[in-house]
Amino acid sequence: MSRKLRQFVRPSSRVYFAGDPHGQFQQIEAVARRDAGALFVLLGDHDLSVPLEQAIPSAAASTWWIHGNHDADRVAYHDRLFRSALADRCLHGRVIEIGGYRITGLGGVFRERIWHPDTGVRFASPPEYLRAIPPRDHWRGGLPVRHRASIWWSDYEALWGRPADILVTHEAPSCHRHGFTVLDDLAESMGVSLIVHGHHHETYRAELVSGITVQGVGLAEVVTLDGEVVARPHRQSAGAKSK
Repeated sequence: MSRKLRQFVRPSSRVYFAGDPHGQFQQIEAVARRDAGALFVLLGDHDLSVPLEQAIPSAAASTWWIHGNHDADRVAYHDRLFRSALADRCLHGRVIEIGGYRITGLGGVFRERIWHPDTGVRFASPPEYLRAIPPRDHWRGGLPVRHRASIWWSDYEALWGRPADILVTHEAPSCHRHGFTVLDDLAESMGVSLIVHGHHHETYRAELVSGITVQGVGLAEVVTLDGEVVARPHRQSAGAKSK
């Protein structure tokens, strides 16, 4: 039986989830213009040509986000997101009350070089990895840009058991053919009722054995808490050809 989302006593604002934009933001803007009370959670792979707040001017004040693997493909992509005016709206590793729900995020992807559930943990945390590589491979005094979109065991462990209602991830849980049971386990430890993910560009709704509902969101689509698609992009961008 599906778990029910916890509702606060006060009315909740409408919360929408936006699948990997890959440079397409007109569908988010369209929803923001017609629904003044809308709140948005973006699921990664933004492929920004301008800072995030400029890409979604109508929605900027009410948007939160996690990062995907493509957000660290280029320094420009990274900076237009992580150094944007919305940098403090990153949900990764946090639990934030949004529209009456406690929403938490785990951005990025699993990588065998760092941690992959199929092969184990090689480096548990960024400091451990930085100690193992030469200083010339550091970027801006820290992680190489690519690994700023890697999932670290330390980030996962820090979220374990923290109460939340909704978990947003870039990677998928086990109900997807390319998903991971460790995300099921994290969600269950936090007591969430809903997992929403991007990355695979597929819109579907499923239920885990634990009763947690899973919502996959398609390429640049915008969906409601109930999984209704309310907006789609007008075109498929070149950047969306590979996940």
